[in-house]
Amino acid sequence: MLKILFPERFSLVKTFAITFLVFAFIIRLVFYIWSFSTIDFSFLNFIKIFTVGFLFDIGSLSYILAIYSIYLLLIPKKFYGSPFDRIITNFTYSLVLFFLVFSFLSEITFWQEYRKRFNFIAVDYLLYSYEVIQNIHQSYPIPLIVGILLVITFIAIKITKQKNAFNVTFNNTNSFTLKITPTLFWVLTLVIFQLNVKNTQAEIFSNQYENEVIKSGLYSFFAAYHKNELSYTTFYKTYPTDTVFSEIKNLVTTKKDSLIGPTNSIRRINFNKGKEQTPNVIFIGLESVSAKFMSRFSNKKSLIPAIDSLAKESIFFTNLHATGTRTIRGIEAIALSIPPTPGRSIVKRNNNNNNNLFTIGEIFKQKGYTRTFFYGGDGHFDNMNGFFANNGFDIVDRKKKHRFNETFPTQRTQINDEEVTFENAWGICDGDLYIKVLKEADKQHKLKKPFFNFIMTSSNHKPYTYPSGVIDIPSGTNRAGALKYTNVTFQNFFNKAKDKPWFKNTVFVIVSDHCAYSAGRSEINVESYHIPALIYNLQNINPQEIHKLSSQIDIFPTLFGYLNWTYETNLFGKDITKMQPSEERALIANHVKLGLLKNNELLILNNQKNHTFYKWNPKNHELSIQKSNPLFLKETVSYYQTAFDLFKNNGLKLKS
Repeated sequence: MLKILFPERFSLVKTFAITFLVFAFIIRLVFYIWSFSTIDFSFLNFIKIFTVGFLFDIGSLSYILAIYSIYLLLIPKKFYGSPFDRIITNFTYSLVLFFLVFSFLSEITFWQEYRKRFNFIAVDYLLYSYEVIQNIHQSYPIPLIVGILLVITFIAIKITKQKNAFNVTFNNTNSFTLKITPTLFWVLTLVIFQLNVKNTQAEIFSNQYENEVIKSGLYSFFAAYHKNELSYTTFYKTYPTDTVFSEIKNLVTTKKDSLIGPTNSIRRINFNKGKEQTPNVIFIGLESVSAKFMSRFSNKKSLIPAIDSLAKESIFFTNLHATGTRTIRGIEAIALSIPPTPGRSIVKRNNNNNNNLFTIGEIFKQKGYTRTFFYGGDGHFDNMNGFFANNGFDIVDRKKKHRFNETFPTQRTQINDEEVTFENAWGICDGDLYIKVLKEADKQHKLKKPFFNFIMTSSNHKPYTYPSGVIDIPSGTNRAGALKYTNVTFQNFFNKAKDKPWFKNTVFVIVSDHCAYSAGRSEINVESYHIPALIYNLQNINPQEIHKLSSQIDIFPTLFGYLNWTYETNLFGKDITKMQPSEERALIANHVKLGLLKNNELLILNNQKNHTFYKWNPKNHELSIQKSNPLFLKETVSYYQTAFDLFKNNGLKLKS
C-alpha cells in the first residue's frame, strides 16, 4: 500500500509527510503535558486525542501535498531531475519546511499566551504585521529563534538527503499512470476536508483544553480565516424576525421609554427625571485588567492599589462582565452598547459598514459635547481610527511613519516625538498617553464646551515593557510588572488631573476592555469575563458598590441615568441602577460562541444552530449541563439575532 501511495517519484512527499506528522505529534504531546493539570485524564481520552489529532494533521498536510503532487503528476518523465525540476523542488521543499517549523514554534508562543491553537486572533494579527513583528522582536530573542529555525530546517533536510529522498525523486522512471493514485489520494483528502470536515468537529470533549490539543494549528488557522465574518442567520439558532424584535423591545426598554422607530427597531426616547448635568466625561479603557487583580476580589499581591483605592471613592460595579476577549470587542460593547456579533468585531468591519452608526458619541453630540479618541499607538491597528473617525470622533494617536496618511472626516492629532519618553510595539507608554490627554483636556476646557474623551491604554500587554525605574520590577519581565506600571501611571494621572481647573466638573468612567486570560476548561469560562468598572467624581452621589449582574454595554446608559439625561437612543444597554433582579444579565462571547449569563445559568449558542444550557457555580466557576429552558433560549437568541439584524440591515445607522 505504501509503495502505491509513495512511488519513487513521490519519495519527497513521503519524507515531508513523515516530518510534518512527527512535528505535529511532538507539538500535540507538548500541549498535552502542558495542560495535564487541567484536563480530564483517561487512557481512552488520550487515545482519542492523538488518533483524531492525527486525522486532522493528515487533512492539514493534504493542503500542502496536493499541490506538489499535481506538480509531480504533470511533469513528464523526461524532465525528472532537470535543472528546472531540481530548482523548483529544492527551493520549495526548503522554504515550506522552514515555514512549517516556524508555524509549529509559533504555536508554542501562541499557546503560552492564549492556551489555544491558532484562531481568529492569529488571523487578525497577520493583517497588522508591523505591530506583531515588533512585539515578537521585543518579547523574544529573535536571533536565537531564527538560528533555531535554521538549525532544525537544516537537520531535517540533511536527514531527508541521508534517506536518499532527493536522489530517488529525481532519478526514477515512474510512469504517469503510477503517479495518478498518490495524486488522487492527496487531492481527494483535501477535497474531503475542505468540503466536509469542520474544525469544530475536533471538539469532542467537554473539556476545552482537550479539544484544543486535538486540533491542528494550521487547520485551525485557515478555519479561523474563513470564519472572520459569520452570518448569524446562517449559522445560529433563529426565531421569526417579528418574534425576536418583540422580545428585545421588552428586554431593553423601561416603562418610561417611548419607542419611535419602525417595527424592527429598538430606537426610542429614554426619559430621566431631574435637572440634566453636562460635566466633562473621560473614559479610560484599561488594557487587560481582570477583576481578580484587585484586592477587592481577594488578590493579595497589591498589583493595582490605586484602582482599588479609587473604586472605594466611586460607584463601583462589582459584578460587571466584558462581552469578549479582545480590545476591539470591549470598544464595540462600550461605544455601540451592543451584544457581540459572531466573527470579527464591528469595529474591525469595512468602514462602509461601520460608519455613521448610532454610538454613545451620538448621545454626547445631542448634549453638545466634543468627542475625541485617544490611543498611544497607531489607531490604524484593528481599524480603531476608521471606526471612531467615521463615527464623529476626533483622533489623537501615534501614527507609524511607514504608514500612508489616511484621510478622515474628523481631525487627527499626531503625538509627536518630543512628547514620547518610551515606546514599544504597541505605542507610547501609558504615562506619556495620560500626559497628552491632560494637555488636550486643557485645550478643550478653554473652548467652553463639555468634552468627552475616550482613552484606550496599552501598556499592560506583552512584551510588558515600560520606562525603567518607575516600579520595582524590571521592564519586560512579566504581567505583574505591567500591572504595577499601569497602576502607577493611573495614580499619577489622577494626581495631576485633580489640580486642573476642569477636574471638579469632570466625571471619569473606568472600565477594562477584557480580562487578561480567557482560557478555561469550559467552552466559555465565566470567570475570564469579570472586569473592573467604576464611575468616579459624580456630583452629589455618595460612593457605593453595586452588585447587580451587568455588562459592558450598560456602563454608559447607567452614566446617562446619573446625569438625568433624556435622550434618543438605539443602544441595547440599560441603566444598571434601575435593573430589577429579573433583568440582571451579562452577554459573554468569544469569536464563535455566544452566551447569556443570568441567575447563575449560562446558555451558549454555537455556529451549528445548536445550544448548550448550563448551571454555573459562582464559587468554583464550574459549569454543569442541564435541560434546556425555552424561555432562556428565546431571550438569548433575541439579543444576538436582533443585534446582527440591525447591523446588517443598517438599523444601527444614524437617521439621514
